Amino acid sequence: MTAPQQSGAGKTAPKNRPAVISHARKVAFNVLLAVERGQSHSDDLLRGKAVNALSAPDRNLATALVLGVLRWQIRLDHQLQALLKHPNARLDPEVLIALRLGAFQLLHLDRIPARAAIDESVELAKQAGHRFASGMVNAVLRKLAAAPQANFSEDSATSLALAQAHPAWMVARWANFYGLDAARAICRHGQTQPVLTLRIHDPAVAEELAADGIHLQPGELLTVAQTVVSGDGPGDLFSSAAFSQGRLRLQDEGSQLIAELASARCAPPPKSILDSCAAPGNKTLILAQRNLKARIVACESSPQRFEPLSQRLAPLGDRIECRLIDATTLNENSTFDLALADVPCSGAGTLGRNPEIRHRLRVEDLPRQAERQRSILLAALRAVRPGGCAIYSTCSLEPEENEQVVAAVLAETPNTRQISLASRIEILDREGILRPSAADRLKASLTPQGALRLLPGAFHTDGFFIAIIEKLSG
Repeated sequence: MTAPQQSGAGKTAPKNRPAVISHARKVAFNVLLAVERGQSHSDDLLRGKAVNALSAPDRNLATALVLGVLRWQIRLDHQLQALLKHPNARLDPEVLIALRLGAFQLLHLDRIPARAAIDESVELAKQAGHRFASGMVNAVLRKLAAAPQANFSEDSATSLALAQAHPAWMVARWANFYGLDAARAICRHGQTQPVLTLRIHDPAVAEELAADGIHLQPGELLTVAQTVVSGDGPGDLFSSAAFSQGRLRLQDEGSQLIAELASARCAPPPKSILDSCAAPGNKTLILAQRNLKARIVACESSPQRFEPLSQRLAPLGDRIECRLIDATTLNENSTFDLALADVPCSGAGTLGRNPEIRHRLRVEDLPRQAERQRSILLAALRAVRPGGCAIYSTCSLEPEENEQVVAAVLAETPNTRQISLASRIEILDREGILRPSAADRLKASLTPQGALRLLPGAFHTDGFFIAIIEKLSG
């Protein structure tokens, strides 16, 4: 992994004068400290004022440092602890972050001079009030820089977890559920920068971006998807007129596919659609695009997420009704032809995009998530008329949140059945929504019950689980 070299990064401070900390490293340090303390998420902070105020090269470097440290944190800590005089010593968060930042640059960024990585990490510790510990930071990082590159095996779930810096309990489960080869692919996907995918309907937008030096290539699954492959970096995309004017959307192809599958109908098109957990609204917009005559009710329980959702959907007028409501308390029975329950989940399928999830999630969190997911899906099925259906989806890889939720709801709800998504995949293929060969690849990812499981590494997408339940008459 490489990052743009910071201007002047290789210069060292004159003797007896403190090193000057680059803006990018200072911002990265503060972001990582806030994440370590549980004050915010990296995604929110990397879109915040401090990062946006940086120049484009500094913004790219700060982003690379934050996401890289979070992705490799487990292995960085393992390697750093071996060099401490007291390996089990509890370090202050500021000291720990300074060490991780230095170690990540030394081990993973080949365009960053070792002196810059070490000197600025030492200075970060000093300026954070840990002048005494700064000597230890200096000594440990110099040892790390002088040590030969470590080799890590991936021959077992345990060794794979350390090699690819994932929690051992997660990797053991994935190896058990999907096999060791699939677990390797999931972990390696989690250590790479996710593909930046755009949803573009107007070819003129792609031409406009190309003129700005932002070049695209076709997506992997959907004909409306494009991926960014070159240019001066994502910062240029985000500052483009097309992005600021809403003429393109950033959305993972797997996320887009959920709404496309929900809209693929074997029967007459739906007249009424429920989006149970609508924010931020990307899937709602696809539902509206593919079902031009349908009334859509978009629900969101969070006031903070509801306001931007309402503003985003406002241009569609009275076709869409936005409701600030918990989806589990929806008081409409047999009203909708189609319901989408894209439920809140652990996010275990998004570790490349949201690397800190791996440090926060615990196995005991999964049953709590599943209880709420069952409640949302049950409410969605109550809202669907006989003959209608509910689409259930998560961005999780964990059976407790996926197959087990669907099985529990089917057992609890009379006159329902799970049906295969194969026919809807075929519809998308016939309508030219899928790219050539995508249908066969997607069908190969269907579970025995007909749900679609997108594993990271099998596709260039986050991990998703998608199932469809039909509500029968009687």
